Amino acid sequence: MEKPAILLMKDIYYPIVAALGVLVNLVAIIILSRRNCGLSKCISVYMVAMATADLLVLIVNVIVYRIFSYQFPVSFLSYTAVCRVILYMTTINFDLSVWFTVFFTFDRFVAVCFQKFKTRYCTARTAGLVITVFCFFSFFKNIPFLFAYGPEQIINNVQWGCRSSVEFFSSPLGTAWVWFHSTWVVWLPFTLIVSFNCSTIGHILVANRIRRKLRGNRSENRSDSEMENRRKSIILLFTVSGCFILLWLTVAVSFVSTRLTDTNYYRGDRTAPGYIAYETGTCLKYFSCIQNPCIYVATQRKFREELKNVLKSLWALILRSVGKCG
Repeated sequence: MEKPAILLMKDIYYPIVAALGVLVNLVAIIILSRRNCGLSKCISVYMVAMATADLLVLIVNVIVYRIFSYQFPVSFLSYTAVCRVILYMTTINFDLSVWFTVFFTFDRFVAVCFQKFKTRYCTARTAGLVITVFCFFSFFKNIPFLFAYGPEQIINNVQWGCRSSVEFFSSPLGTAWVWFHSTWVVWLPFTLIVSFNCSTIGHILVANRIRRKLRGNRSENRSDSEMENRRKSIILLFTVSGCFILLWLTVAVSFVSTRLTDTNYYRGDRTAPGYIAYETGTCLKYFSCIQNPCIYVATQRKFREELKNVLKSLWALILRSVGKCG
């Protein structure tokens, strides 16, 4: 039987995204950890956290769950206990990836709109505290997912595979949990990011207008370093948050549409439009995990310079290794 096109696409897409994503996020973590990109310590902490969360998504959600578990259905990963932990970790990883983006957006919102509060909130210590507390919160919040899946089959008293628990997901509590999870991971972050960005850009437009008037006509042609730094910071902020929303939008809309129409997007038919839309959105969602390093390269001159230095160091290391082997 011929394999559906969407499955063939996934077989090709996920290994490419995994290989490319792990590489670029590792490089981003190395570069940002060196703190030579001209960014504040606070921004660097959030950006390293975002890259680390994306790396976890690519390793656990894509490589372990989407590739290994699918390609090797009878393996250690297929034990129900292991499968449950993997599904639990995939949910946590998405939590971290999404909400670290929200925290980064909020940090920039505070830095621009609340100058007095900025000195206390926009620090590396606060960023580290926010990230740590949220990690513990996410671990506890997603515990219900450990009980939302049962074994697909039992062979010789050994539980294999993971199947959604009908009792859990059909119960009022399970239905409420699914909607809460969708709102928490997608719609609430969307709303907060858009709100923070709208407030930030509104404040910047007003501040720039006032600053031009204060500088006067005689200094119109002179460069304004503060406004230039602010412009670069806002380009980075809006590009990161804007791409995140665009890449998550398809899977969010398809999820809501299938639930509101009370239809199952799957039902075993992998050619159904609902299934194709949802899986396409899932592919785009995973692509968001490699977007940030690409954005840094495109928008940050010092990041590009550090990338060149890292690549030169790696090349020199390779040449030395080859020379020793020769």
